[in-house]
Amino acid sequence: MLVTELGQVYAFGKDTYSELEPGSPAAKAISTPRLVESLQGIFVVQTAIGNYFTAVLSREGRVYTISWGSDAKLGHGTDHQDQKPHQLKGPLEHVPVVQIAAGYCYLLALAYQPSGMAVYSVGCGLGGKLGHGTRMDERYPRMIDHLHQLNFKPIAVAAGAWHAAVVGQDGRVCTWGWGRYGCLGHGNEECEDLPKVVAALGGVKAVHVATGDYTTFVVADSGDVYSFGCGEASLGHGKARHHENLLSPELVLPLKQRQEKVVQISLTNTETCNAHTLALTQSGRLYAFGAGDKGQLGMELLNDENERGMPELVDINLG
Repeated sequence: MLVTELGQVYAFGKDTYSELEPGSPAAKAISTPRLVESLQGIFVVQTAIGNYFTAVLSREGRVYTISWGSDAKLGHGTDHQDQKPHQLKGPLEHVPVVQIAAGYCYLLALAYQPSGMAVYSVGCGLGGKLGHGTRMDERYPRMIDHLHQLNFKPIAVAAGAWHAAVVGQDGRVCTWGWGRYGCLGHGNEECEDLPKVVAALGGVKAVHVATGDYTTFVVADSGDVYSFGCGEASLGHGKARHHENLLSPELVLPLKQRQEKVVQISLTNTETCNAHTLALTQSGRLYAFGAGDKGQLGMELLNDENERGMPELVDINLG
């Protein structure tokens, strides 16, 4: 999905569950960006594509979702193939939201409160990924109160398929949800139903976090990058460690050796199939690593190659 400066949204890709409205119940490929006409009248500033649904954030701070609304799982009781946007009902109706993140059948929202920023979650609670101390579904957005108990002031959220992460104003990082392969960074593979500070990042001031299926990347204010979780999805530590799971955060040395300040990480939401990662630097350079058999790294591979374990420069300058 692409958002224009005028607040319009264009979508393209595989439209299996009417995520890319307009669509039909049958899967089809939309290969050319197409205006999402149902969003006309809504000035969109951000989109988030989750499994089975899409969410958009308006300039006024309202959240709308498309598809997968059956049983009021996302705050509206419509058919799961309803292709019209519906505003989230409940606590966020009159609370301005500044960021959204979507995962496997759930949504996170960073919202403004008079007392400071707060994180809300709604949808499927499997694995404890909603952060409320249970694994129950939530039909309406619910504030994650435990962050306040940790004296944690959130500034950015990330939603993986089965786990979530948030960056605090003081640079701390909290994770929760399904801990498979060590994706929570707590030194084990245990699930966490409540947000928990990643102690191993105690000396790091984080400014950005990105989550995949069972992987997590953290960007520090220095531009250093730390990764942990499933090794099948490249964590950037070189070919020798390409398939090694990391239960705790480790500095991605190959990126540091580039002597570039990384500002953002983007990764695929999959653990085994064609997983790859992109790192954007302050200078506008783009580095890629992971699976590249379908051209997703933006570089030519040798005949016997299907991946790159080390971050390599993509021949495009975004400066």
